Amino acid sequence: MTRTRVSLTRPAQGVSKKIGIYGGTFDPIHYGHLRPALDAMHQLGLSQVRFVPCYQPVHRDQPSTSSALRCQMLQAAIAHQPGFELERCEIERQGPSFMVDTLRFLKTQYIGQDLVLLMGSDAFSRFLSWRDSSGILDLANLAVMHRPGESLPQQGELAQLLHQRLTTKLNQSAGQIIEVEVTQLDVSSTQIRHLVQQGVPIEFLTPRGVIETIKQNKLYI
Repeated sequence: MTRTRVSLTRPAQGVSKKIGIYGGTFDPIHYGHLRPALDAMHQLGLSQVRFVPCYQPVHRDQPSTSSALRCQMLQAAIAHQPGFELERCEIERQGPSFMVDTLRFLKTQYIGQDLVLLMGSDAFSRFLSWRDSSGILDLANLAVMHRPGESLPQQGELAQLLHQRLTTKLNQSAGQIIEVEVTQLDVSSTQIRHLVQQGVPIEFLTPRGVIETIKQNKLYI
């Protein structure tokens, strides 16, 4: 199986050293994923956002669509957005998809560049249950994307972690957490799958290329 080829050279002087990493099942990808990623890229000055479809999620139900078709939909969705890239490392690695393993691999590929793990507030609420969450913070900074006015946890272990790690500007290579207010669209992959199953149009919820892939392959029916 062909592995993703990535330049191992250091970034040119003056070029952003921060790369966004955005994982998920993406079954299918939709504007609720894409717009927050674009917001985060611009607000944090990321050189790119790499979308990482998981092979076998460990914190949610298994995807109903093959990894090949999820990658095809994702590639169609991001094809015309500069800085958005498909990262296949979890698909190629196979097995359970643990983010700490993914970040360790990507650190060997993007030498001298800082990784910023993008996650929504729902994912962040479960962060301490992830495998080696402290190891993740040794490898990357976290950007917690949430709707304007939404507050992060004020009590418990997550609140303690935020007290220790929260910053308003990423100025370290790893270990920091930053809030990013993003455009929050009320759309989900589950909703799209249900609409397709019911024969309801899904236009304006996900890009045209994704819709075409769903129709051509008779997905979610």
